Amino acid sequence: MGGLDDLYQQLILDHYRNRRGRGRIDGASASVHENNPVCGDECFLDILVEDGRIADIRADGDGCSISQAAASMLTEAARGRDLDDALTLVEHFRLVMHGDAEPDEDLLGDAVALEGVARYPVRVKCALLSWLALRDCIAEYRETTAMGG
Repeated sequence: MGGLDDLYQQLILDHYRNRRGRGRIDGASASVHENNPVCGDECFLDILVEDGRIADIRADGDGCSISQAAASMLTEAARGRDLDDALTLVEHFRLVMHGDAEPDEDLLGDAVALEGVARYPVRVKCALLSWLALRDCIAEYRETTAMGG
């Protein structure tokens, strides 16, 4: 394949070096902190929900190029989506990372470049860290709003 792998590698490095959606949100609707103790990757994820949509999403933290690029790609892919659509996105990415689905480029955007990570089981957790943090963030938001807070 060569050419496509090289293109994907460049895309991953670009997201690592020029992270999109980096930072925190003051007054976030929900926030979570996830870490992978095996490799030291860490992710703080904040979402701002307005009218049932992710109006803003920010990721901060430290870790390997895969985890940080994946977080950057996530912020681009999830921003503007309604919460159920965002959960569908996260589940599709999870299935791709476990080799259980072919990547849908229209759904994943730049995150399609991470499909090769599935060949390296030890790196799958790195790629999934921020994506699963979004799932937890949405659950926290829904739990908080269901309780009236």
